[in-house]
Amino acid sequence: MEIAIRILIGLVALFHLYFLWFEMFAWTTRGRKIFRNFPPELFEPTKPLAANQGLYNGFLAAGLFWTFFIEDKVWADNISLFFLGCVSIAGIYGALTADKKIFFVQALPALVAILLIFLK
Repeated sequence: MEIAIRILIGLVALFHLYFLWFEMFAWTTRGRKIFRNFPPELFEPTKPLAANQGLYNGFLAAGLFWTFFIEDKVWADNISLFFLGCVSIAGIYGALTADKKIFFVQALPALVAILLIFLK
């Protein structure tokens, strides 16, 4: 069970590192290809907003990676639950306000990891 939890935490952290890269460095290039319904003329003006979102995603990834270095298992679980909870809330909010796919990419893996932590 512990291995599955670590794998899920690592995947969620890697997703958020990707979101950091995408929103901070590829918003005006790859963003146009991914968000085809977003008006093309708005990518450049929204670049600072996307970069800010990317920075927050980086903080989530850092918090999740931090849990791999905490030796006390109770403390590591609590920190994991906090950051996975933040990811879950962000994913649910994104699914409700932006795109339903966000739930499956962002919130669901975090929620499964939370469930596994509680079941161990």
